[in-house]
Amino acid sequence: MSGSSVRVWTDGACLGNPGRGGWAALLRWGDRERLLSGAEPATTNNRMELMAAIVAIETLRCSCKVELSTDSQYLRQGMTEWVPRWKTNGWRTAAKGQVKNRDLWERLDTACTRHQIVWRWVRGHNGHVENERVDQAAREAAEKLPQDLAK
Repeated sequence: MSGSSVRVWTDGACLGNPGRGGWAALLRWGDRERLLSGAEPATTNNRMELMAAIVAIETLRCSCKVELSTDSQYLRQGMTEWVPRWKTNGWRTAAKGQVKNRDLWERLDTACTRHQIVWRWVRGHNGHVENERVDQAAREAAEKLPQDLAK
């Protein structure tokens, strides 16, 4: 797949925030596609958005050109605007505070280094076929977790 072009759609969901969370990613290259999903018992929606992108990018075995579409401005802006500044500022915000979800931002930043990634935003819950698929898969992953694990 070296030099290939891969399309990716990601989404995260949380039943309560914090609460049971799920994430999903749809990867498409040529006429092949793969749907990935997972869940965590006590998390936030933002962490699930990040996990969807992390797992999608980490799944790619070779360097690729990636177009990643998300309905999360938090994820898109984080990767296109905030992470470069946070790294320059020693992983501090402009107000000198701790970066929330730093562990996941660093993991995603590392995963992205071998790829050429274009980050796209799509409006969620607007009938976009791939976004609706990952939204449903993320919600289903969260719903499969027993409620008592979320505590």
